[in-house]
Amino acid sequence: MTEHDAQPTAQRDQAHNATGDDVVRNDAGQDTSRPDTGRPDTGQDAGQDNGQDNGAQVSTGSETAGAPEAAIPELVIISGMSGAGRSTAAKCLEDLGWFVVDNLPPALIPTMVELGARSQGNVARIAVVVDVRGRRFFDNLRESLADLDTRGVTRRIVFLESSDEALVRRFESVRRPHPLQGDGRIVDGIAAERELLRELRGDADLVIDTSSLNVHELRAKMDAQFAGEEEPELRATVMSFGFKYGLPVDADLVADMRFLPNPHWVPELRPYTGVNEEVAAYVFNQPGAKEFLDRYAELLRLIAAGYRREGKRYVTIAIGCTGGKHRSVAMSEKLAARLAAEGVETVVVHRDMGRE
Repeated sequence: MTEHDAQPTAQRDQAHNATGDDVVRNDAGQDTSRPDTGRPDTGQDAGQDNGQDNGAQVSTGSETAGAPEAAIPELVIISGMSGAGRSTAAKCLEDLGWFVVDNLPPALIPTMVELGARSQGNVARIAVVVDVRGRRFFDNLRESLADLDTRGVTRRIVFLESSDEALVRRFESVRRPHPLQGDGRIVDGIAAERELLRELRGDADLVIDTSSLNVHELRAKMDAQFAGEEEPELRATVMSFGFKYGLPVDADLVADMRFLPNPHWVPELRPYTGVNEEVAAYVFNQPGAKEFLDRYAELLRLIAAGYRREGKRYVTIAIGCTGGKHRSVAMSEKLAARLAAEGVETVVVHRDMGRE
């Protein structure tokens, strides 16, 4: 992440403030009454005035008998911790052709989707950024999501996560307060935000931990999930990691490879990683390695079928060993190949390889 993840651009702030000032002046000071022309108002005149004076009004010209049914746009809701990269994720979707709305009050999300449906296909994919700057509206989010479900809207929630240490470092680097810290410390604001977002995080379809990611790596993750022309049934991220560096917070499933002998203690294998053929051969020649791969792949087939039935499109499978260099890497590579062979679009990430 860069300092831009925790700091909105000056241009956006200025544009937002300018818009707010204009609205106040128009509502409070502008005379919107029509001059008396001596002519009676007709339905035609009213229709013309509405089209000219109200720029936000949607034309009803296409709502005629026999018109095709409006297509409901696809919806992605981007949320998560302040400083975790929401702006970067939103910009990535915007670059991919999504219509992005930043900081929209949750109660207005169904209205936004309705307007997109009336755009005659011009707005087919909408991304909405929801954050705690709109916390007074946040309680309406669950009601809005329920409303969308009743309308049959395809919607997904992307949650940007990060460790407390990474968030504190980012806010300190840009010398800005956390939006919820008040008179307290940055860590107080982070704790309050985690509590506020706890339920939403549990409902998320995709959780991305940005603690160790830079801007380019986050964009690559978003591209991997959303850049495809056709949405696959299920996408999997198989991630190797080292337990001594901590569990991945965005993992849906975690498996432990420390039951296998460690190649670290074999001098000729120690410098290499699990991507190396000799290291992989050593790992899979150990008792239980091949059996684990077969049975875990079978278990994942069962889980994947359930995820598809429940409409879950993303799963992160974390495979760990002590340092995330040998056993977990070798097993992740083999497991990812199995999933890909079964039609699951798979991305392999070696989180801790090279950290030693």
